[in-house]
Amino acid sequence: MKPKRLHKRPGKSLFMLLLFLLSISICMAQTNTISGIVKDEQGNGIAGATVKLKTSGKTTTTDQSGAFIFTNIAGQKEVVIISFLGYSLKEIRLDVNSKTNITLNPAVNTMDEVVVTGAFDKRKRIDASVAITTINSAQIDRIVPASAADLLKNAPGVFVNSSNGEIRNSVASRGITAGSQDGSFGYEYVSMQEDGIPVTNITYFSYGPDFFLRPDATLARLEAVRGGTASVTAANAPGGIFNYVSKTGGNTFEGEVRTKYGFQGRDGGNPLARFDVDFGGPIKDNWFFNVGGFYRYDQSGRYPGYPINKGGQIKANILKTYKTGSLKIIGKYLNDRNGYVQLLPTNSFSDPKPSQGFDIFSTILMPKFEFTSPRYIGGGTISLNPSNLVKSKYKSVGAVWEQKLGDNWSITNAFRYSENDIHYSTTNASIMSGTDLTTYALLSGLTGLGFGNYSFKDAKTGEELMSVNATAGAGGLPSYSIAKDILPGQSVSPHSIYFSILGTYENQVNEVINQFTLNKRFKNMSFNAGMYYGRSKAHRYSGIDGVALGTIEDRPRLTSLTFTGATLGGTTGIHQVTNADGIAQANGDTGGFLDFSVTQAQYAFFLGQTWNLSPKLTFDWGGRFETAKVTAFNQRTYFKTGVQGGTDNDIKTFYNNNTLDRITSVAFDRRLNTFSFSGALNYKFNDNTAIYTRYSRGKKSPDMDVYFAANRPETVALLNPEVRTTEQLELGLKARRKNLDLFVTPFYSVLSGVPNAAIFTNADGTLYTTPSLYSKYRTFGIEIEGDYTITKNLSLKAVATFQRSKIVEADYWVANNPGIADDTKISYSGNETDNNARIISRLTPTYHINKLYVFVTWSYLGKRQANAPNVFYLPSFSNFDMGAGYNLSRKITLSANVNNLFNNYQVMSWARPGNLITQLTGAGSFNKAQFDAAVANNTPYFTISNPPRAFYLTASYKF
Repeated sequence: MKPKRLHKRPGKSLFMLLLFLLSISICMAQTNTISGIVKDEQGNGIAGATVKLKTSGKTTTTDQSGAFIFTNIAGQKEVVIISFLGYSLKEIRLDVNSKTNITLNPAVNTMDEVVVTGAFDKRKRIDASVAITTINSAQIDRIVPASAADLLKNAPGVFVNSSNGEIRNSVASRGITAGSQDGSFGYEYVSMQEDGIPVTNITYFSYGPDFFLRPDATLARLEAVRGGTASVTAANAPGGIFNYVSKTGGNTFEGEVRTKYGFQGRDGGNPLARFDVDFGGPIKDNWFFNVGGFYRYDQSGRYPGYPINKGGQIKANILKTYKTGSLKIIGKYLNDRNGYVQLLPTNSFSDPKPSQGFDIFSTILMPKFEFTSPRYIGGGTISLNPSNLVKSKYKSVGAVWEQKLGDNWSITNAFRYSENDIHYSTTNASIMSGTDLTTYALLSGLTGLGFGNYSFKDAKTGEELMSVNATAGAGGLPSYSIAKDILPGQSVSPHSIYFSILGTYENQVNEVINQFTLNKRFKNMSFNAGMYYGRSKAHRYSGIDGVALGTIEDRPRLTSLTFTGATLGGTTGIHQVTNADGIAQANGDTGGFLDFSVTQAQYAFFLGQTWNLSPKLTFDWGGRFETAKVTAFNQRTYFKTGVQGGTDNDIKTFYNNNTLDRITSVAFDRRLNTFSFSGALNYKFNDNTAIYTRYSRGKKSPDMDVYFAANRPETVALLNPEVRTTEQLELGLKARRKNLDLFVTPFYSVLSGVPNAAIFTNADGTLYTTPSLYSKYRTFGIEIEGDYTITKNLSLKAVATFQRSKIVEADYWVANNPGIADDTKISYSGNETDNNARIISRLTPTYHINKLYVFVTWSYLGKRQANAPNVFYLPSFSNFDMGAGYNLSRKITLSANVNNLFNNYQVMSWARPGNLITQLTGAGSFNKAQFDAAVANNTPYFTISNPPRAFYLTASYKF
């Protein structure tokens, strides 16, 4: 039987073959991918790097592990361009269906960084006519910053005084340092931002942005703009914009856990324990999240018996991306307690050193105690305990929306609502003498003065430390003589004690901030126009709530005080000047209270243009009109005079004798209108060299203290707030060579409308504030920033500022006899500006090989005039920090840091010699004759130095 023949069907076979080939090609087209992981030189993944296909222009960003992927690749090879702030741009040709590890080299070719902050539109640094420095997360991770301000030491042209700790620091740029001796005024001329939105829109004494700003593992980078466009692109920021940008989630769930332990204090026995976490990734359908924060317990190198920093924060954002835009929702909760460094007694103006019994590790913060006093406005009570420090709470929610509208139109809207609270419970100490009538008058009032004996005792042990006899003297007032004195601190000030003010500052601020920007791009130009709205509702209750008496020594002991005898008010017997814990009351209106309620509504309209006149020449300009209306309702207390019994109705307990007489109030409103302008030309010779020149005239409204000072009808009548004005001219050179990026920016800056006032004494012993006088300053200098790769393993980063500053116009008040009637003025016009270092530099060589890196940072701060009279210089100094790190694996990194390697005492702030009343007159009142006498007598004055040496170990795990 013959087998059946199979008949071929060529048509059907051909169809099946074509179908098979088509299915293969479809599958291949669907599966052709290019992917990889972008890493730094230590092998850590770089999150947020931009990855672009050169042929098609497709763009994506790396996830938390540094990974990226492109699908549906048409060819077999593709050129990929990778860029990230602080790293060199890299081009690499990749095969399809491959996964490649790509290493970026750090911060040499910074010309290609894309800048956003302070610019009218996004552009590379080589094309931007703005002085900006960027610091990425890899650089931040290597150092141990004491505060958010500490990071800004890596930017040229920026003066940073972070010696106070994590709060109350000072940041200024280009000679705009007015008021920076006191950290509570340290941010008046700059805008501190998170994710492009101001942390807070107002500043005043005891309130500012660094109470709510902490760097942690969620920080992706810092962008620092000096002067220039800042006055147009941000509110109240003629000095600069400093933008702390948070990480966002990527395509893969990734994160980091970081632990840090610090050895601080004389023997390293005062620990810092800190825990940071950050993680993020995809949710679904192009939704991404990132969340993180920190908690730390810090006894500090100057341990007062309780932690100096305790608390933390949590931050989160959710990002939605879609074809024509993105929406990011942000939130933050901070709950923190922080202390700040106090002034130590110091000898020698030319080579400052702590006085006998003190060193760089010393603290004069008072020990723990509980003290409750009446809340005279609004009712209730106020409880104070130094261990509560300064409590800061910050709750915020916001959103950033970016939307492309088509035809090169786009909009951006950034919004934030926040509730900001600060409650002070810490002390500020001055020295008062046991033979000075003022000491006793401040505690008991004139009617509490008398003839008899004052006994100072250790409040804990009861041991008598000093006995003072009061007998009749000139004018019938008491005269004082020492019967016994075993108090410590005799070499600092004989027969004296610490007079530590318990200042009450309760701040509640609710804010709404919104900025809307409309952008239109043409072939060779772009326009930005928009509106800014900020509404700040602030309430502050403040006053001198009490006085703690303490011994003059490291970690003072509380000292109680009793008086036995007859007073001028007619009482006799034993009088308790302090309670058993050594807490007294500032008597009468000296201990008065103020209650401020202020609302500021700020509107701004801005317009900017960037015009590419040719492929090499770019012109940009911008203007900003701003109006700020302040509505205020201020109240103040007045206490009854004469013999009073206070809330306990006991006239012999002087620590509780203030009796409210009346509360007065004033209401007013003021409006200020300002216009700011900035314009620049940028000429790009080639991809490696460019120059620019810019002129800016910026204006800002005064801080809230101007309005708080108007708390009586007569002061409201005198209230005429002046706008601060800055004028800046800068010329920038940007040059890139094979292994070098160099930025050189000469500048000229004029600051005017700067208020100064003093606190003087009335004849009855109460205090008054003088009317404000307004000053003008001029600064010229040059900023230098460079990144140099010396060898494959050795790199150098340097920033430096050389400047000279002059007081163009400045009058200061001089107190003569008690009271305002005979106050006079003195001019310091023509003198060198105080607290403005002639040289500020920072040099960091880094050696890295394989998984190891080592660096040393040398910082130098040049000499500064100590005050407007130019009586003496605060000396120049150098400081050295050191760090090293090793990658145990791709996920685990260990590092060690030493700050202030040689443990040098280097003065950052100072106060004049004298007691509390003298120091209230301000540093400007310290004249040449007084200085010469202090030098001749080796009289101590008071200083705050940089932090003492500390060692830190950090372990990081990335997953």
